[in-house]
Amino acid sequence: MNKIVMLISSLSFFLSIIFFSQRDFPLQEIFLRSFAVFITIALLLGIITIVFIKSINKASIKRSKEVLDNTAGITNNE
Repeated sequence: MNKIVMLISSLSFFLSIIFFSQRDFPLQEIFLRSFAVFITIALLLGIITIVFIKSINKASIKRSKEVLDNTAGITNNE
């Protein structure tokens, strides 16, 4: 997952360099803005990835508990 996040962030960095260079910004401004886009995208994708993995883990733990209870013969009448 980290590799995917970094690849997407790198892609956004280079696309933002192209975008900002077409706007005739100074070279330093282009790199600063592109770096800001890179950091923002990387942080957002990192947070989304963490939330996604936690939700998958939570669902799998719940499912494994249900399977364990079913094999042990415990019934839940709720």
